[in-house]
Amino acid sequence: MRLMKLSLLPIFLLGIILSSCVKKQGQEEIAQDTRVETLPYYQSADFTPIWISDPDSVPSDFHQIPSFSFTNQLGETISDESLKGQIMVVDFFFTTCPGICPKMTGKMKLVQEAFLDEEQVSILSHSVTPDYDQVEILAEYAERYGVIAGKWHLLTGDREKIYDLARNYYFAEEDLGLLKAPDEFLHTENFVLVDQNRHIRGIYNGLNGASINQLIADIKSLKKS
Repeated sequence: MRLMKLSLLPIFLLGIILSSCVKKQGQEEIAQDTRVETLPYYQSADFTPIWISDPDSVPSDFHQIPSFSFTNQLGETISDESLKGQIMVVDFFFTTCPGICPKMTGKMKLVQEAFLDEEQVSILSHSVTPDYDQVEILAEYAERYGVIAGKWHLLTGDREKIYDLARNYYFAEEDLGLLKAPDEFLHTENFVLVDQNRHIRGIYNGLNGASINQLIADIKSLKKS
């Protein structure tokens, strides 16, 4: 009898492990489908959510990304006018970054793949070392990391304008960004989601897989709004 009980023990443990795996897999599937009906709006660096159910009722003076104009990896001018009505995913990087930038680029590539055939969605990656990251350097980086022209724009331009946008309009460094001097180096892993009217609708950790899944889900929500 004792031998019989011992022989059943591995089967019992296997059952527990399999049950745990199935439960974990189910939880991951739920986590990847966390779409919501309405996304909040943001207008300050502390990212306090503001809920507005009707987009037509957003106040005219509500925070908005201002007009901009930069040059992408093909030498094309990319501006608020050329991206009018687009949902934009925005981040900041530099091509010589040995640390987090390649990882962020890998995560952003997931966003690119998710919306590759969606003309309404564009990705903007601004160089924070634009004096070095000229068109030819950005083109090499794009080829190395599989950045698809027309969908994902690697941008260079006036450094002061890029930093001003990043810190004072995209709030890319969250609340810490407002405390830094204009000439202090900008480095952040955050991705910012901007809607069709250039309002900020979300901020995400560009190194975190779950955060990227949420970003993709939120873009799908915006597309339906």
